[in-house]
Amino acid sequence: MVAFLDLPGEVHDAGADFWAGVTGFERGPQRGEDGQFATLVPPAGTDYLRVQRLEEDTPRVHLDLHVADPAAAGEETAALGAERLDSPYPDLRTMRSPGGFVFCLVPEGGDVRPAPRTWPDGHTSYVDQVCLDVPPSRYDAELDFWAALTGWQRRDPRPGSEFGRVTPGADQPLQLLVQRLDDEQEVVTAHLDWAASDHEAELAAHVAAGAEVQGRFEGWTVLRDPAGTTYCVTRRRPGDRPE
Repeated sequence: MVAFLDLPGEVHDAGADFWAGVTGFERGPQRGEDGQFATLVPPAGTDYLRVQRLEEDTPRVHLDLHVADPAAAGEETAALGAERLDSPYPDLRTMRSPGGFVFCLVPEGGDVRPAPRTWPDGHTSYVDQVCLDVPPSRYDAELDFWAALTGWQRRDPRPGSEFGRVTPGADQPLQLLVQRLDDEQEVVTAHLDWAASDHEAELAAHVAAGAEVQGRFEGWTVLRDPAGTTYCVTRRRPGDRPE
């Protein structure tokens, strides 16, 4: 699974440079018919973070799921309740989940998980999670869908919690957190989460790179990047696996 940061054109370069800086990944050359895509390339292992220039004004996150046969996977995904969307790219399938979250089924890529980045002060950090932000009326159907689609280990929210999970094997770079929002919204959205061995050091590095802190909570801190993308630095440490 690969996460795309979809950034509005006017702030695309600032956002892409920010994410390259805080991940320690090299920003690859622009590619695509209109030069709209770029990859954040780790020092070793398979890339799993990419950026896309949008014509729209609002940043967002979407996912690419790597599959053996996108056409066949598209049929199977539709049978689980997804809607197929039009796409200019014949070698992939663009889909919309039951809750309205857009993702793509693409040909298989690499499978070597990069190591967390070690910074000069010795702390490590890593983007290791996609959080799906799900309106309450769509929560059960969305969790059912992603568990069935991925075949990963499902964990329903514990009593009093708004968080469920769909957890892959340790070789995968990204896991899925499925959050039930307090309020309704039109569709499911997503944001990225970080794990860091030193929470405060990681926050300081992000703020120095241009992020703004939006709120502090017991288990995470919410930030916004220079392109307006909201994300979280959690208090999980790199390598922690959810129970």
